[in-house]
Amino acid sequence: MSNSNTNGAIARIAKEIASAQKGSDLSIAVSCRDSDVRSVRALIIGPPETPYEFGFFEFDMKFTKEYPIKAPTVRCLTTNSGRTRFNPNIYAEGKVCLSILGTWRGNPGEEWSAAQGLESVLISIQSLMSSNPYENEPGYESNKKEEPQPSAYIAKIRHETLKVSVCQRLEALLQIQPDKIEPALKKVKLSPTDESPEPAKSSFADGTNGSSTPASVHEYDAEATYNALDQAQWDPFADLVKRRFLWYYDAYIRAIDLFGEAQPDGTAFKRMEFEYPPNSMEGHFEYKSLKTRMAAILARLDQEAQSWERLGAQQVMSATQLATQLAFQFKQMEDKWNAGSYSGCRMEISLPNPNNPFVWHLTLFGEPMTNLDGGIFNLDVYIPPDFPTTQPRVKIATPLFHHRVSSNGHLCYFPVKEDEIGSHLDAIVAAIEDKTANFDPRAMVNPESFDLKWGGEDKRKQYNRKLRRSAQESSEFL
Repeated sequence: MSNSNTNGAIARIAKEIASAQKGSDLSIAVSCRDSDVRSVRALIIGPPETPYEFGFFEFDMKFTKEYPIKAPTVRCLTTNSGRTRFNPNIYAEGKVCLSILGTWRGNPGEEWSAAQGLESVLISIQSLMSSNPYENEPGYESNKKEEPQPSAYIAKIRHETLKVSVCQRLEALLQIQPDKIEPALKKVKLSPTDESPEPAKSSFADGTNGSSTPASVHEYDAEATYNALDQAQWDPFADLVKRRFLWYYDAYIRAIDLFGEAQPDGTAFKRMEFEYPPNSMEGHFEYKSLKTRMAAILARLDQEAQSWERLGAQQVMSATQLATQLAFQFKQMEDKWNAGSYSGCRMEISLPNPNNPFVWHLTLFGEPMTNLDGGIFNLDVYIPPDFPTTQPRVKIATPLFHHRVSSNGHLCYFPVKEDEIGSHLDAIVAAIEDKTANFDPRAMVNPESFDLKWGGEDKRKQYNRKLRRSAQESSEFL
């Protein structure tokens, strides 16, 4: 019976993981090791138009052999080493309080059932990341606080989303130490006006306060985070997080510029009534340094992509299987695209270095009678030495006002088959032609052009005019 239960749980989990991985939801990703499908890592990207916007929040999920009769256990990993409570229901020590998980007192009908599963748990967690997370605190409806209490909570969540879930995450991946960019961050003392209220009573089902972390107030310890980074550690979302950072960079900078004016650097966070050390979010605003750190991450990611040309050349010298395959695929794609036997935009393909198939140069000619008419756009495709585990990066050298192209030229596109370069080329052209785009704020790469394209008829006309103008002016950058 025990083996039967275990096998049934494994089969159910494997099926749910496969379903989630094939899904079209851009804000949720899941992965597991082949050796243990009952230990799942999940990534939730913060919803647009919330203080969690485009943050990277990771969770560890454990499934027992009694699954789906019993709910999985879930722990949040994005906590700034146990120092940051991102939500009234997502504690600094990682515990996620949800009635569906049995970690919160819910109403009848909200408890776990075998009809629920992996995706329903993640969607429930994602629903906590609302535009006003303060309302997740029990008793909010009956004891609503007037401003500025909720706005103060929203403000510090937005800041820490950018700092902890984005900057820290990417800096660890890229081995960037912030104190090499700016003065080291030190411990912060709360100002007298931010003295904490009495600790709130436990809300956990087990009656504990949910944390064993020492009660102290810290800022991010860059040195400790850097030293703790284990390059051999399993990190299934490393490449996804890097690519999404390139997508969302403009949105991050827009948030920093917009909200940095309202929260001057050095202003201490206000502690909420339900927060108590160590289960709280302490610190101060430092938007100027966040902007500097974001720029350093962007530069390092561009350097990383450019380094693939050198690493690829080494593979060519060693005649690796990937180098041979890419050379063959280039010849195939060159014959296909340069022959011109297709409809829509015309494209020419070449290799900047004829002996290195790890960097492809594309010249795209705008389709007549469209917004791209007369445009000539130069793109570079950087192919990583571990493709397809790591995905290519595409950068457009020609300025283009387009909702799928960032201000730095990074393109957002969706290949049908991630392991085929031909599928990437098709997706690149489709993204720029933009004939079948659907509204999806999770693909907001260029906030200015995105707002115009999807902002109504009048704004759409402005978007089309700006796109046509950038196409007409593209010849100036040849």
